[in-house]
Amino acid sequence: MDNDMTFKQRSGFGYFFFGLELALTPGIRRFVILPLLINVILVGSALFYLFNHLNTWIEQLIGQIPDFLSWLSYVLWPLLAITILATFSYFFSTLANFVAAPFNGLLAEKVEERLIGAPINSDGIWSMVKDIPRILAREWRKLIYTLPKAIGLFLLLLIPALGQTLGPLLWFIFTAWMLAIQYCDYPFDNHKVSFNQMRHNLKQKQTKAYGFGVLVSIFTTIPIINLIVMPVAVCGATAMWVGEFKNKLQ
Repeated sequence: MDNDMTFKQRSGFGYFFFGLELALTPGIRRFVILPLLINVILVGSALFYLFNHLNTWIEQLIGQIPDFLSWLSYVLWPLLAITILATFSYFFSTLANFVAAPFNGLLAEKVEERLIGAPINSDGIWSMVKDIPRILAREWRKLIYTLPKAIGLFLLLLIPALGQTLGPLLWFIFTAWMLAIQYCDYPFDNHKVSFNQMRHNLKQKQTKAYGFGVLVSIFTTIPIINLIVMPVAVCGATAMWVGEFKNKLQ
């Protein structure tokens, strides 16, 4: 791969679209297949269920608004639709990432090797198999970090008027940050960088982290397209690791 293209620093948006280019690269595509299949099965099933119940849930939430604020329903319907879609997509994407974590880590490894032109792990596939318990423990660590914040935002959404107006915006910002953490963690973890250190490093590049997370969040809510987001995001996050963090941490 062309060196200028590989190590060129990009915006957060740029790293996401570069991830799409990497995911389609010969030699990388075969490592995309398993994460892609897992995402299609889990997220696809969730979205099918969601679209069969979305209208009922929104009507129930809007029904809690006091009569004198009923005019807000015209504003809240699309906001609540987006929020519920984003929440469902985020939850099932998180589940898909948990299941696919070993394969996402392998994909991140192969993308990094492609970008730097050198192997980063000579132990082979058996090394990944032996590392599965540690990888899943790392996914659990991310879940523990995320869950209290997600519950707090969910409770905010239940507050009539205020929560249902402010909640969707806060949820979108939260989701962007958590998706940046979710996908950037794979290349960091491949180099045994601690979870707390990884978060600290992302905070030093918040503009790029949020930009990347915003695009992942948006595409995660778009039916059909969201089925391919996971491997693309892994590739893009790995490119961000190489371009922004690798040389500073090693």
